[in-house]
Amino acid sequence: MAGHSQFKNIMHRKGRQDAVRSKLFSKLAREITVAAKSGLPDPDMNPRLRLAINNAKAQSMPKDNIERAVKKAAGGDAETYEEIRYEGYGPGGVAVIVEALTDNRNRTASNVRSYFTKSGGAMGETGSVAFMFDKVGEIVYPAAAGSVDKVMEAAIEAGADDVVSDENGHTIITAFEDLNDVSGALEKLLGEAESVRTIWRPQTGTPVDEDKAISVMKLIANLDDDDDVQNVYANFEVDDAVMAKLSAA
Repeated sequence: MAGHSQFKNIMHRKGRQDAVRSKLFSKLAREITVAAKSGLPDPDMNPRLRLAINNAKAQSMPKDNIERAVKKAAGGDAETYEEIRYEGYGPGGVAVIVEALTDNRNRTASNVRSYFTKSGGAMGETGSVAFMFDKVGEIVYPAAAGSVDKVMEAAIEAGADDVVSDENGHTIITAFEDLNDVSGALEKLLGEAESVRTIWRPQTGTPVDEDKAISVMKLIANLDDDDDVQNVYANFEVDDAVMAKLSAA
């Protein structure tokens, strides 16, 4: 019986992992289709499409899926997705930005509002929290890409603004408008990045205790699980002791 239970647990875990992967591929495909539709379907001539394809490859998305997403836009049969940004405050006054691609604005707005409300937060107007963030480019490399000094030198040569390195890898920050040029220069110096994308980077953090941190993380998870939501950003911060407990949970 123990073996049977263990097998069921493994299968359940694998099922959850497969579901998460499927949802991720779906979101990546949507971004590729929208990027291809917004410009030329050639990644060499469309920077946004190139970034979307590179990020899909970094997540091991099958080549056939990528090509299908591009062809969907080129064939003119793709759904018309609208890019919308939602903003609001979560538990503990944490500022949250939600980026969505949707074919039904009313459905998405209703869902996002319900996630905020259930968490004890509230959705605000566009611009209500964006001023607390900077929109920048983020380029991530694995630790194997090189030493801290090597990556720092490459980032400076490429024209990046900042580098944060730890045992997990290197995160390079650049101005939003320079992302394409900097990522191209870094690729020549360090090879292909794990991910290249634009992000909303908090200017300052909002400290929260353990209970509020758990609530914020649940809000982010619920938002991220929504099919229409592409990215979620929040400015909460916790001390090292709380972070250790949350990581161990």
